[in-house]
Amino acid sequence: MSTQIKKITILPGTNKLGQTENFPKIDIHSGQVIAIVGPTGAGKSQLLYDIERLAQADTKSNRTILVNDKKADFSTRFDPKRKMIASLAQSMNFLTDMLVGDFLSLHLRSRGKPDNPNLIKEVIDEANQITGESITADMNLLNLSGGQSRALMVSDVANISSSPIVLIDEIENAGIKKEQAIKILVDEGKIVLMVTHDPSLALNAHQRIIVKNGGIDKLITTSLREKGIAFYLNWIENYSLEIRHKIRQGQKIDTIQIHCQLSKHKK
Repeated sequence: MSTQIKKITILPGTNKLGQTENFPKIDIHSGQVIAIVGPTGAGKSQLLYDIERLAQADTKSNRTILVNDKKADFSTRFDPKRKMIASLAQSMNFLTDMLVGDFLSLHLRSRGKPDNPNLIKEVIDEANQITGESITADMNLLNLSGGQSRALMVSDVANISSSPIVLIDEIENAGIKKEQAIKILVDEGKIVLMVTHDPSLALNAHQRIIVKNGGIDKLITTSLREKGIAFYLNWIENYSLEIRHKIRQGQKIDTIQIHCQLSKHKK
């Protein structure tokens, strides 16, 4: 399905004050990452809701969402078998008493795909690239941490789910390597829209939708300078994660090593 979705389009609705949103349309293309930013209560979750429902001016924002320049029909919007949107919530834990490998096998079959041990292994291996806590096929879903669960679902959505659009709520709170998780989804051609308060994620997105008073206030295209700032912020955070991992493993941190790493980066 992902190859069929070239873009989605957001048409303006109204904000909490009843004012029409001041933009003609917002086109989001396959493989793009869009950050949705704004203060708490600004209306970010409503925008995600509108996209998830493929709204047709029938939500409280009155927005319309187009798919490939067309309105979605009833079946596309409400038939679970035709669902084109996957959501990754801010906190995610499984409630099913099932092994990881069995869950992935079941998901493959539910998508009409043959059982594929190699693909299941690939999903788990990729999930382990973005979480610091290893996942194995024989682990019970109920025993996974929030970070492990989120990592598994990112890889599952990228490799097994046919949903071409992925909505993410504050992936920075998931306890996983966030930039790498986003890259996994983009490499599969997904359209990614994420609510975030994280500056490196926001500045590394293709565009930022600024939400204010329940409406879309403006759209900002990320500049090269902002991309550079995002790269630097992400490098600092990744190095901090590396130090944290070493501390957890009982290792001593060599200040000379830190200075060398910083000098190497500056070059």
